Amino acid sequence: MQPSAHFATHQAPEYPAGQQQSADRRDMTRVAREIELIANQPSRLRAALRGLDHDRLETRYRNWTVRQITHHLADSTMNFYCRWKLALTEERPTIKAYDETKWSALPDSMFGDVSLSTSLFDNTIARWMLVTKAMRDEQFDRVYIHPQYKRDFTLWQAVSLYAWHGDHHISQIEWLRTHYKWLTCPPEN
Repeated sequence: MQPSAHFATHQAPEYPAGQQQSADRRDMTRVAREIELIANQPSRLRAALRGLDHDRLETRYRNWTVRQITHHLADSTMNFYCRWKLALTEERPTIKAYDETKWSALPDSMFGDVSLSTSLFDNTIARWMLVTKAMRDEQFDRVYIHPQYKRDFTLWQAVSLYAWHGDHHISQIEWLRTHYKWLTCPPEN
């Protein structure tokens, strides 16, 4: 079955990658594994998007289209990177929350070429990797305050959440590929 543009996939699972599993203490083996997961997300996203035409990019996974999911990954990565750097350079900074639903409704997210966001996603993660590779273990205990949740997040908690977040959204696109049998590229017209 091929969905029409903007078809809502209400039967899609809420958490195709499973729910986020929080740790209760810093475990540098886990942190290293999660950093590696994030490092591999750009190539995984590109593979998930490979060969998708306009109609497939406009297919919804629950509330967002594949296009919006892709742009959201770039947006959230930029925010994550800024939060990370603030936590490393300031004492317990209060970060800026943003309304991801409203961001996803802006023209760049609704209509923008996904290559703009895959490049941004690639490059932001590459820069983040330069920072994390140079960090000492105790720097992962640095904190930022998230005003929306009214709580502190250590960087080791943030890396865990972000590894899950990227996996969650890329898994949504992968679920659509499997569900609609988009396993091969569409024929060229």
